[in-house]
Order: sequence, then structure tokens, then C-alpha cells
Amino acid sequence: MENRHVRSFSEPDDMVRWNGLITQRLSLGAHSVSLAVHEPGWRWSTSAGELGAPESCPTHHVGYALEGSIHVVLTDGTEFDVAAGDVFDIPPGHDAWVVGDTPYRAIDWVGARSWLANRTDRSAMIATILFTDVVDSSGEARRRGDLQWTDLNATLAERTRDVVVEYGGQVVKSTGDGTLAVFDGAGRAIRCGLELAALAPHLGLTIRVGIHTGEVETLSGDIHGISVHEAARILGSAGPGEVLISEVTRAIAGDGDLVYVDRGAHDLKGIGARRLYLATGKSN
Repeated sequence: MENRHVRSFSEPDDMVRWNGLITQRLSLGAHSVSLAVHEPGWRWSTSAGELGAPESCPTHHVGYALEGSIHVVLTDGTEFDVAAGDVFDIPPGHDAWVVGDTPYRAIDWVGARSWLANRTDRSAMIATILFTDVVDSSGEARRRGDLQWTDLNATLAERTRDVVVEYGGQVVKSTGDGTLAVFDGAGRAIRCGLELAALAPHLGLTIRVGIHTGEVETLSGDIHGISVHEAARILGSAGPGEVLISEVTRAIAGDGDLVYVDRGAHDLKGIGARRLYLATGKSN
């Protein structure tokens, strides 16, 4: 393998999204470096249970804080803050939480590999990932009022779950005004997306759908990995009522009774240029 001297976090080797924390890791020669973003309200001890991890973080962190601040409490009772511009050395066995309303961003040189390796209850698989969301959900909520919008959104979620199950998929979680689901068949995921897009107008709503196929890691009932990130970016490129899919999903699904429109290359933020296709339904 060619020796690489420069790497970018836009192409990480591993990425975890977990309960207010996004961590990206890449290797450079014999070294591993991670970039972590902790959202306001994040705290290790309150989130550790979902990860299946101990209440005290077992990882040794050495790095540089880019933005925001955290408060750290060691198991021996020592307390200190880490703020933007600080170089830190945090021993294993600690609790930490974000201070204030600004996300805490930091680079780790020590602990990058062991932190990700310490995740438990995980397994990797190839899956087709489907994201949906409601177009102009904030506007819908304003026009309909909180009560009506809450009821309508719940109805959409129930109908979405029924359709996903009908096509052999599994709903992973609600995203607030949408759904994240996985399938073991690309064609069935596309057909599900088309049915969901056609169903929404009967509820007076318009949705968009983004679909991608790749490796995901299951962890505590959620899925993680760069493929999930890519599927979310594809969703962001879809227009109202559209089912937009990646080139790899199109290749795996094949043509059959599906029709595609080449939408050309899209620059997906943090991912790079990817060719996307609009799925338009059954051919005549």
C-alpha cells in the first residue's frame, strides 16, 4: 500500500454518531488521530449505559481542544476544565461533560484507537440505508399548530413503519420529522421509498427519501458508520417528493421494474463527489 503522508477527516477510517457525540478517526502511518464533536448537554456518565460502557471513561486522552469546553472529574476527585486552545492529558477513569451552549470539538492523538475499540455490543454488516424527512416540517408545524402536527407526524411514523416492515426492512429510529430504516435488499428499499413518497400526500404532506448501500455497524440498537453519514447527505440533496439513491445502490438493485434518472455528480459535504440517481417507479 502506498505510504500516505496527508489525510483528511472528510474521508475517515471510522465514524461514530452516538447520543450527542460524533467521532471520526483516521490512521496516518503508525498513528491514529480522532476528531470529536460533543454537543451541549453531552455527558459521559449519563450516556455510557447506552454504549454498554463503564460509568467512568476508560480511555486515556491526549489532544488539543478546538472549540467549546468540558469539565472533567477524575476518579480520585480531581476536577478541571478543558477549553478551546488547551492541550490536555486526561487519564483513564474520568467523567466529563460539555459546559455551556457551545459544542466541544477536540483532536485526540492518544486514545483515538482505544476509544473506538472499547465500544461494545457491535457488529458490522452490509445494509441499504433509507432516510426520510418531511419537507418544510417547521412550516407544517406552524400552519397546523402543535397538537395537530404532533398527531399527524405520529400517524406518518406509524404508516412509515408499516410500509418498511411490509418491504422487509427494519425501522432503526425516528429522526423527529422522519425515519431511519435498514434493509438487506437494495431493490426492496427503493420500492419502499417510492411507496412512502406516494403515501405522504394522502396525509397532506410531502416527504423526500435518500438511500445508500454500504457497511454499517450496529451498536445498542442504532447504526453507525460513514455509510449512514453518506445516506443522510443524499437525503439532503433530494427534492420534495423525490427518492434519491446512490450509484452503488442502483448497481446492486439493478433495473428490473425500476426506472432511474441520472442526476449527475453531487458534492456531498464531508463525503466528496458522488453520482446520484432519481428513482421514478415502475416502467411500463
